[in-house]
Amino acid sequence: MRRGTFVRWGVPIAAAAVIGAAIGAGPVIAAVSGEPTLPERSAQQLLADAVAATGKEGGIAPMSGTVQQTASLGLPALPQTGEASPLSLLSGSHEVKVWYGGADKVRVALPTQLNETNLIVNGDTAWYWESATNTATKLTIKAEARQDKRALPTPRPTDVTPQQVAEHLLANVDQHTAVRVINTAQVAGRPVYQLVLAPKDAGSLVQEIRIALDGETYVPLQVQVYAKGSAEPAFQVGFTQVTFTPPAAENFTFTPPAGAKVEEKTLGTGMEQEVAADRAEHAKDVAERAKVVGQGWTTVAVVPFSLSDLKTATPSDGRQGRGPGSGADADPSALIDSVLKSATPVSGTWGSGKLIKTKLVTALLTDDGRLLVGAVTPEEITKAAGTK
Repeated sequence: MRRGTFVRWGVPIAAAAVIGAAIGAGPVIAAVSGEPTLPERSAQQLLADAVAATGKEGGIAPMSGTVQQTASLGLPALPQTGEASPLSLLSGSHEVKVWYGGADKVRVALPTQLNETNLIVNGDTAWYWESATNTATKLTIKAEARQDKRALPTPRPTDVTPQQVAEHLLANVDQHTAVRVINTAQVAGRPVYQLVLAPKDAGSLVQEIRIALDGETYVPLQVQVYAKGSAEPAFQVGFTQVTFTPPAAENFTFTPPAGAKVEEKTLGTGMEQEVAADRAEHAKDVAERAKVVGQGWTTVAVVPFSLSDLKTATPSDGRQGRGPGSGADADPSALIDSVLKSATPVSGTWGSGKLIKTKLVTALLTDDGRLLVGAVTPEEITKAAGTK
């Protein structure tokens, strides 16, 4: 496992969040029935319960568990990469273990067949451990870094669990979505309500999104995204085991084993603040140049982009190796080439370009230097291309 794995785990989750950002909901009420039996609650009541559970101040209650993420997005054959590569998270099944004792007590572990990578946060100290390379990094977190969440390379449990996905989905519920409750089921051995969000617009590639809410705490335990025409979820993240009790204190302590190479770093330095400011400025610049076409589930993002931008997106300063958010075994150019080989040439009154479609997302790279992306049908995205 490489250090960027924890950051890269968020890639498919972020993709689901983008889909969720296009959501709205109508006043649909449904009763709960089936086994196991839970008290009847309307869709509106469950929406309120879920929002309260994911958005309350201080975060979720202490807990621990095992999360499994599965993706079957219908991507073209991807280049072979190491298991720590971000490309590996775009297909197949992956597991992460989480212990959460509070905002300043977090442990995340990514086990593999032979090794394990751990990030342990305990107050103002964090450890990053890679068993494969027998290396450990001790991070001292200054007060200003704790206040500036951008500077912390420490994921909350909601960054790698269904809660974060559900939070994005529920935050954008309005008139564009039909909401209902279907029969209760079990997730990780716990009775759950299944809150179903479905687009009203036929132009969306999403059939429905199911959010399984714990029957006792209303904490989201699983999120499933179904594409139209598919019986199985194209994307799923959920607990296979969960316990709502404070984890033992020893879960947040770490002692490097004998012979391990140990590095020490401090978060909250002036240089890191400058980097954060540069990133914020870049994000602002991209936002100013981007635009949105459509609304609800058929929203299409349009940004100035070209194939040359894609080819030069890989850092050339030697920093691509080991470090947060990067991976020496990841090859963006190989992914780009693979995806472009599957692209379909298209044209219309708007011009011409290359169309890429997966189960949940359609992208159009136009010859006049635009990139259009949305969870929409090809017809919707080419229509958006005609909106200047």
